Amino acid sequence: MKSWSLAFCLIFNFILLPFALAEEQESPEEPKGNTRQITIKLDSDVQKSSGIETQTLEATRHNSEFTAHGKVINLQSLLALRNRYLLALTEQSSAKARFKQSEESLMRQEDLYLHGASSKRSWQEQQALWEANKAQAEASDFQGNAIIDEARLFWGKELSEWALSSHSNKLNPFLTNKKKLIQITLPSNKHLPESIKSLFIEATGDRSKAYKAEFISPATQTETVAQGESYYFQVEGKNILTGMNLTAWIPEQLDQKSGVTIPKSALLWHLDQSFVYIQVNEDNFMRRTIVNYTPVAGGYFVPDAIKPGEQIVTKGAQMLLSEELKNQIPAEDDD
Repeated sequence: MKSWSLAFCLIFNFILLPFALAEEQESPEEPKGNTRQITIKLDSDVQKSSGIETQTLEATRHNSEFTAHGKVINLQSLLALRNRYLLALTEQSSAKARFKQSEESLMRQEDLYLHGASSKRSWQEQQALWEANKAQAEASDFQGNAIIDEARLFWGKELSEWALSSHSNKLNPFLTNKKKLIQITLPSNKHLPESIKSLFIEATGDRSKAYKAEFISPATQTETVAQGESYYFQVEGKNILTGMNLTAWIPEQLDQKSGVTIPKSALLWHLDQSFVYIQVNEDNFMRRTIVNYTPVAGGYFVPDAIKPGEQIVTKGAQMLLSEELKNQIPAEDDD
């Protein structure tokens, strides 16, 4: 009986031993955002001839963003108000000059009448002219104030002052097409924090190509479709034309993340994976898979997988990928 028991135990252990060894040899789970690392060795001469360039990454912070609708505004109606106001100022100046002259003439005529040197009729005619000129001066004042009220009603206080102030030159860049005025309308459930003085806009919806727009003021009217808060911004951009519809990216102030910003040229895609190449030392490069990244102006924000201070390949990454794939061919042929 003892010999049968011993034989049974040996057979049982022989069957289960491979499974136990497999569990012990099972590789640990790789960290998120860094699922594969492959090293490529190239000497400095090959790197130079291949045009490989690197950049040291610095720590950056990034706010989560939400998108909003925007449009490049035509300034024709604001300029028309400006022209009307300048004309009104000219008429106002002339009316006040005539009023002042008639007032002085009335005083002289009244003095002559009181001393018997002029008739009452002449004094009365001069008084009627004075009253007419006074009414014209008051009407010119009223006309100028009405234009100011109209401008503020449709364009707000800030833009009205830009257009109607004789000492302001802030509207000049818009007249030369150096700058464009845009109106951004937020979703109905969103608000623009007071600390936001700039945001990014783009016509095609490509966040990495976005232009920076500077805050001007709240708008007095909103879009009929979005029904949200609306604001005026100014932007410099040769490719931004009046009438264009824009996408705007507005930061969420309460959700800020730490990470690095990589150039757009550093990120590659192959077999539905996105990755970069990191220079680990003078002759070695390592492929680093990137899972989480957010398009930003000029590149991508990466919250993990890459640390500040690492050297990322900004030019020549495609050549490193080709070199890596080429080195894998002999291994596949041997299988």
